[in-house]
Amino acid sequence: MKKKKRETKRHNIPAAVLHWMLFTRYYLLQFPLLSAFFGFLLLLFAAFAFLSPLPPIINHHNHSLQLKNGAKAEESTLSKETSSFRVPRSGWRLGRHLWSSRSSKFYYGCSNASESFENVAAGRRKNSDRYLLIATSGGLNQQRTGITDGVVAAYILNAILVVPKLDQKSFWNDSSDFAQIFDVDWFISFLSKDVTIIKQLHGRGGKALNPYRMRVPRKCTPTCYLTKVLPVLNKKHAVQLGKFDYRLSNRLDPDLQKLRCRVNYHALKFTDSILEMGKKLVQRMRMKSEHFIALHLRFEPDMLAFSGCYFGGGEKERMELGKIRRRWKSLHTSNPDKERRQGRCPLTPEEVGLMLRALGFGSDVHLYVASGEVYGGEETLAPLKALFPNFHSKETLASMRELAPFSSFSSRMAALDFIVCDESDVFSTNNNGNMAKILAGRRRYFGHKPTIRPNAKKLYKLFMSRHNKTWEEFASRVRTHQIGFMGEPNEVKPGRGEFHENPSSCICEDSAAKARAGLTLTPQNLLDESHKNGKENINKNETSDVTDEHSIEDDQDLTDMDYVDHETAIKGKGLPGEMLLEEFFSD
Repeated sequence: MKKKKRETKRHNIPAAVLHWMLFTRYYLLQFPLLSAFFGFLLLLFAAFAFLSPLPPIINHHNHSLQLKNGAKAEESTLSKETSSFRVPRSGWRLGRHLWSSRSSKFYYGCSNASESFENVAAGRRKNSDRYLLIATSGGLNQQRTGITDGVVAAYILNAILVVPKLDQKSFWNDSSDFAQIFDVDWFISFLSKDVTIIKQLHGRGGKALNPYRMRVPRKCTPTCYLTKVLPVLNKKHAVQLGKFDYRLSNRLDPDLQKLRCRVNYHALKFTDSILEMGKKLVQRMRMKSEHFIALHLRFEPDMLAFSGCYFGGGEKERMELGKIRRRWKSLHTSNPDKERRQGRCPLTPEEVGLMLRALGFGSDVHLYVASGEVYGGEETLAPLKALFPNFHSKETLASMRELAPFSSFSSRMAALDFIVCDESDVFSTNNNGNMAKILAGRRRYFGHKPTIRPNAKKLYKLFMSRHNKTWEEFASRVRTHQIGFMGEPNEVKPGRGEFHENPSSCICEDSAAKARAGLTLTPQNLLDESHKNGKENINKNETSDVTDEHSIEDDQDLTDMDYVDHETAIKGKGLPGEMLLEEFFSD
């Protein structure tokens, strides 16, 4: 009997399924509106999934390192906090144009010599029998500052300048000489009215001249050159100044500052082969998009170790970077939190990406990245690539064959990046090194093209607490903190910062054009415009922070110091000695 019941039950199952299918088909045919309703719900769900914002971005490099080191509590907290911090895919228009400064047309670069300066220069050149040689130091951009200041030093000393020697033995290990990077004939001819320049040192009276080698203090003033170098030059007739970087005062009279600008922005022209390859890279970026951002990303292990900062990688990071840091015995024990609070730490790739998104650049924007070896590799870059998937570099834009003449030479590769960054619509950086400073000054001189320098002091607190905020609140505060750090005219007081970064003596205002337009633009005006058009809700305290931050640059800025005696510096007494290494790693 039981067996019969089991068989009956087994036969009833397929019958029930068939009955349900027939029942459903009948009702769907009888009620087509019901079918349409369910279909509409399905389409609505699909559209919502596509248009929803990106999921919370987590720095996978740091996150994975934390897990390996048992930081599960931190992981749990991070997961909770990211629930309201959802990064949108798209950017948006604010009260300013993303790709240009609306006030840049009222300013222009002006570096022509005054008539009195030209007359004095002509008289001085005729009587000179002194020869000045310059041995530069560091990477391409640090050497660029040395070359620029070397020309001015030759003018101050009324000496004939021998084409500067490039650093071929330092960390950068590049055997290139001056003529392999810069157009040497153009350099000599362009500056012929200012300083006499020769390609090599010749003998005097049939005898070979052996230059006397010496160094000058950092930030040496014209008086310093005349008292320390000129007596030696008069006696020896040829002097070579070694480790020549940042050896000239930041504060000079306007005619000497304009000479600096003529050297830096006009006389120093890359060789034809470098220019041609650089232009190809720019053209290939333009083929991909009408506008693009160039990002100079310094995140190499050596540079991070030197900074003394902590980037969230747990004990593994501390051990790896600590081991590298111990190579420099003169470095004191760092306080990572203090370094970060004072704005001395480079932004991580993720933080740069979040800053750019908050400033209005969407995921469709094309990004050219100029960088060396990134600590953590692809894991570290993953959050930046998630935010900006149109990610390019010279290696992705050009073939190995095209890059072969440059790839074995760090300075030539850096020159290619320099060209693309200079030609970009927007230039951004995660650091305040030599390339960032040189390009900031150059872009001011040639039309105030947007140049984004992270306000690291203010952004530090914001990045640390971002997971407790909504995206809208976070983005609003980023835009507030960045007022005065976007490459706008007059955002830095004349004389503040390095002259190479803020060449105020070489930027003139078209007052007539400005008056016709009826504009008086200041950072506060720009902030008010942002309130008006972007409908930002920023309280008065934050606004006050912006104006203070803009008007007073980094209060740790050492570039305005008078020169410090070099012997004190190399003994490691105080900060000036450490600056030698800092500038070395900031190219």
